[in-house]
Amino acid sequence: MAILRLEDGTNYTKLEDIARELAPLNVQLNYWTIGEETQIRQLLRQEILTEAEKEQVLASLDHYFEQLQQTADYQSRDLIVLHPNTPNLDTLLSKFNRCHTHADDEVRYIIDGEGIFGFVRPDGSQVELTIQPEEYINVPAGTEHWFYLTDRRRVKAVRYFTTTEGWVPEYTNTEINFRSPAVV
Repeated sequence: MAILRLEDGTNYTKLEDIARELAPLNVQLNYWTIGEETQIRQLLRQEILTEAEKEQVLASLDHYFEQLQQTADYQSRDLIVLHPNTPNLDTLLSKFNRCHTHADDEVRYIIDGEGIFGFVRPDGSQVELTIQPEEYINVPAGTEHWFYLTDRRRVKAVRYFTTTEGWVPEYTNTEINFRSPAVV
């Protein structure tokens, strides 16, 4: 269940409330089921996945990719697997944990673990959205945001791309006003 936190301490967990608060940014948040396939569920419980196992997970979810290809011309997807023992995890995350934008939409489908997207709204206020398994997010191109992991430091996410270059962060000078409390 997604949790949206405002700077004043207000929390929202209902999708309609979150959608209302994020509407000025055109951020899309949806629920996409992983399904009940036992083998995929077992793979998602593993900390580390081989390339073949990643492809197996992706293939089981490709009906979503096919929808995105048809409706928005998405060209590629991958599965990122981050956990506390990922080599250079802090270095990897440092690319995205400060305010930036992208020339393309940033689209992720969280299938295990959780992550936090922060956003700068048009009025300058900031919010943070914790997204969890079976939640899909589309952060529109040009939206000022940041991303980091919760204290669990674990996420498996399908990333969808319209280009082969992926998302290149364009850093802004906006200071982050707050960070959500640890989610455990």
